[in-house]
Amino acid sequence: MHVDSLEVGNFRNYEFAKIDFHPNTNILYGDNAQGKTNLLEAVFVCGTTKSHKGSKDKELVSIGKEEAHIRLHLTKKEMTHRIDMHLKKNKGKGIAIDGIPIKRSSELLGLLNVIFFSPEDLRIVKNGPAERRKFIDMELCQLDQVYLHDLKEYNKILMQRNKLLKQISFQPSLEDTLDIWDMQLLQYGESIIKRRSQFIEEIGETVTKVNENLTGNKEHLQMLYEPDVTIDEFANKLNNYRERDKKLFSTSVGPHRDDLCFMNKDIDIRKYGSQGQQRTCALSLKLAEIEIVKNMTGDSPVLLLDDVLSELDRNRQNYLLDSIHDIQTIITCTGIEEFIDSRLTLDRIFRIKEGTVFIEKE
Repeated sequence: MHVDSLEVGNFRNYEFAKIDFHPNTNILYGDNAQGKTNLLEAVFVCGTTKSHKGSKDKELVSIGKEEAHIRLHLTKKEMTHRIDMHLKKNKGKGIAIDGIPIKRSSELLGLLNVIFFSPEDLRIVKNGPAERRKFIDMELCQLDQVYLHDLKEYNKILMQRNKLLKQISFQPSLEDTLDIWDMQLLQYGESIIKRRSQFIEEIGETVTKVNENLTGNKEHLQMLYEPDVTIDEFANKLNNYRERDKKLFSTSVGPHRDDLCFMNKDIDIRKYGSQGQQRTCALSLKLAEIEIVKNMTGDSPVLLLDDVLSELDRNRQNYLLDSIHDIQTIITCTGIEEFIDSRLTLDRIFRIKEGTVFIEKE
């Protein structure tokens, strides 16, 4: 799988830009705040329907404009596809695949598998549980349509249940309706817990192998799923915490509070690992993500590296670059000198300046 070309109009700081990518390694370089990351963001939006930053659609539209446009051509298993996206300031986005509009954004997921790796991802290990849940959800939603559906339903029901908990404080008679929401929360929540457990087991083995290679077998990293509640105890805990939930106006138990644990022997890397261990762990996680996508889809994802090489020492840089030689990679950086001593072939180089793209090597 690879992205053939990208067009953006009134997107972030771009009035218009078109880039034809090489199927292997592409470099976007330039000073900070010129728009390099914005191009990666446009690719990521076409793959996931969302910004990697969590930005709303209206924030992606250029200042003073009402609508932004993205057009992306890709090749997947020897077939070409076109994704058209209209992002509007005051309305929902419009999406078309091969010229045919789709009704739900979720229909796009899985067409273009992308993995985004930024300096922020290097902190995923030491950041809070929400970041680690986001990692699981982002990958599974691209790979598993059933999981995507269950997660969307669970989040909707969770929101409705929390809203009802607030209303009960004014209308106690509404408490009887909680049972209806609880049944649905259990149904979708149990499905999410089961799928997350399977996914962590699958990716965990790869994370361990990658980490051993990165550290010369000096460390043995284990990735463990920490569900807030197990399937067997979910119903009882939800019922037992009902009085507490009514006081707090929120749901205290469920997969929306899950976490991941990274252990090196008896050390919890999240809390007690060195900065180097945490970065190696995060790098292992991202590289394992690539392998999981390959195994589950039979195709390679597109890798987006946003100025991440400057955050890694030479050993980790070399390992990362050696690991991505067979997949399309789009890399942003402030200068290409950091690639001089690497074994990576720079197939196409673009210079980005003030929202304009200049091609320097075709």
